[in-house]
Amino acid sequence: MRRTSEAGTPIPGATATFPQSDPCEDFVHAVYHHHATPLLRYAARLLNGDWHKAEDFLQEATARAWRNFTTTTDPVSIRPWLFTVVRNLAIDHHRARAVRPPESPPADDVNLPVDDAIDAILTTQVVLDALGRLTPPHREVIVLVYYRGYSVAQAAQALGVPPGTVKSRSYYALRALRDALRAKGITHP
Repeated sequence: MRRTSEAGTPIPGATATFPQSDPCEDFVHAVYHHHATPLLRYAARLLNGDWHKAEDFLQEATARAWRNFTTTTDPVSIRPWLFTVVRNLAIDHHRARAVRPPESPPADDVNLPVDDAIDAILTTQVVLDALGRLTPPHREVIVLVYYRGYSVAQAAQALGVPPGTVKSRSYYALRALRDALRAKGITHP
């Protein structure tokens, strides 16, 4: 075939050259032409409908056929071998999935909570500040009963007051502490 100029006149010495067909490429095209649809359906059935993995298996089976057979082999005659390759790939895939835990998608939220001491330190600071706003008798009762773990009788003995006074002071001290925390914007869930 001769090339022509825009005016339609032939260009001297310009002939169209078409590349020779590659036998390997022809073999792969023939394998896909004759076997792609049945192999893809078979692989998808073995993989419980995972078409993406089935396409991967089809490509792998075709690549193995290209490596193991000569280009003079009739591509139609290797269908049983291709089905065996796909079946073995599916078996290997299921075995690998049984050994490894299933893959999980990456977390969308990158700001995952981390267990560290910052929350405890901040809570301690807020509570200490709120305790500082209490009256001294209320603060003493809270410290003895809730922080040092004294019983009502032990706190009464340490403070030199009757146990009923310790109970009433602790009740009113807790109310005052709750009000002080609310004033700072901290509420109990």
